[in-house]
Amino acid sequence: MCAKCDVPILENIQSVIFDLDGTLVDSMWLWHDIDVEFLEKRGLALPETYQRDIEGMSFTETAVYTKGLFQLSESVEELKAIWNRMAIEKYTYEVAFKPGAEEFLKYCRKQGITVGIATSNSRDLVEAVAGSLHFQDYIQEIVTACEVSRGKPAPDVYLEAASRLKAQPERCLVFEDVPMGILAGKNAGMRVCAVEDEFSLTQQAEKKKLADYYILDYYEVLGREAEPIRR
Repeated sequence: MCAKCDVPILENIQSVIFDLDGTLVDSMWLWHDIDVEFLEKRGLALPETYQRDIEGMSFTETAVYTKGLFQLSESVEELKAIWNRMAIEKYTYEVAFKPGAEEFLKYCRKQGITVGIATSNSRDLVEAVAGSLHFQDYIQEIVTACEVSRGKPAPDVYLEAASRLKAQPERCLVFEDVPMGILAGKNAGMRVCAVEDEFSLTQQAEKKKLADYYILDYYEVLGREAEPIRR
């Protein structure tokens, strides 16, 4: 399934592109609480499949979907503003790097590997966590799915990130934590490394099936090459 299964993970890689939530930073935990709180204030319950149903959607697409699903009175822009207000303090003060992520970013800078973020999250929240964790020291480009035509699993956000980094897709390595994101990277013609995250543990088998590599944390990449997935 993967023509490059035996190629070391960083061989011939010019640019690394990260998804943000659950991949570069540990933040997926906060969205369940926000979703529950948001809906409870409106007398609504959180559907069990909601998080999976919105997986990969841009912030705007999620607002459109949620407004239609629950027949909410707020506009799409109002919903996005509410979610930003509910989350921004946590992104500023409580969200941290995934284990080994900061060290891996430093390694990429030392090796001359350019770095981008391609996220479904809002730019307001990306900038909040970027300011807290000093992304500007390591990351050259940040692209949100609201800035392109289609969210994940479409390749748009990854192709735009590669374009801004002036990198050919085949020389990009994507890090992702959920199946729709992995598919977006593969659809862009890039190699993809799946990252373990507590939020997506039930999807581990699917992630391994879709990705070229799977890591528990970024120390695996730093300490030794990540093991390619054997088909």
